[in-house]
Amino acid sequence: MADTETVETVTEAVNGTAKVPATPEGMMVAYGSLVIMALIPIFLGSFRSVDSQREQKENHEKTGERPETMTQKDAMMFPIIASCALFGLYIFFQIFSKEYINLLLSFYFLVLGIFALSHMMSPVILKLVPAAVPVIPFHLKFTQGEGESKEAVLDYQFTTHDLVCLGLCSVVGIWYILKKHWLANDLLGMAFAVNGVELLHLNNVVTGCILLGGLFFYDIFWVFGTDVMVTVAKSFEAPIKLVFPQDLLENGLNATNFAMLGLGDIVIPGIFIALLLRYDLSLKRNSNFYFYATFIAYLAGLLLTIFIMHVYKHAQPALLYLVPACLGVPLFLALCRGDIKTMFQYEDHPDLDKEQKKDK
Repeated sequence: MADTETVETVTEAVNGTAKVPATPEGMMVAYGSLVIMALIPIFLGSFRSVDSQREQKENHEKTGERPETMTQKDAMMFPIIASCALFGLYIFFQIFSKEYINLLLSFYFLVLGIFALSHMMSPVILKLVPAAVPVIPFHLKFTQGEGESKEAVLDYQFTTHDLVCLGLCSVVGIWYILKKHWLANDLLGMAFAVNGVELLHLNNVVTGCILLGGLFFYDIFWVFGTDVMVTVAKSFEAPIKLVFPQDLLENGLNATNFAMLGLGDIVIPGIFIALLLRYDLSLKRNSNFYFYATFIAYLAGLLLTIFIMHVYKHAQPALLYLVPACLGVPLFLALCRGDIKTMFQYEDHPDLDKEQKKDK
């Protein structure tokens, strides 16, 4: 993915203006804030993924609809597809004006970002909507075909309170598209990250190992082997990365010297950490041991990435440090505690593979 670029000091501001060199204090504030902004989506998204998995199971039992989860084949193909998308963007930026490309992509991510932010904030906003606003239900449904072949393309139910939430979140989206302000970028970026960790499910640990292992080599190649990753990350003006100004103390909210962290370095380890939380709950030990252990390991890996980057003064592939931390720590602890067998046997949806084999 183009968004797996690690934390680095960008040489151009979001608006292209010149910057004053960062002070040690400013750098500490920036990187500390980025670390916190990376941890929040993983923590919130992991616990929300538990409810999402439960809803998928209930829906599967009622309707027979297959749960949306990543298979081992998907995990194997992901680094290849991500590489093609990344290199495609790089070629586009070399051939066409990046202003026009970013304008098109900005509107695309604007729409996605508004819905992502609305989904993330709805539990909070819906409680704050005044009782005077009537709750009027709506049902939006699009179907294709006729008779027995008729199937739903879109089936969505919402209320006037949901529309209020969507309207408030649209303000952030419009703020971003008009000003490209870093705060608006971070709000939309965190919404993408929370939704990614919540909704992108790995069915089992094997699938997670394949995915993280593949992206481990993907990240190393595109950062160390070429200038593709860094070029796309700097050229791509969309909320697919979190940014924080290193000159905030000097220039306040109008700061321009940004450090950044790609959403891929949050979501990819995050969906594996979320899987471990669901595994912890399946053990019914009243302890989320593997979740918290891997969460701390992710934090350590992220801090190590920042440290190495400053020692060598070069962009670092964060997954080079995050993948060994997020895979090595839980597997080693499971081996020591005698849980390695049950960890690899755990599946969110045990019947999914059987159903897929029957269809073949």
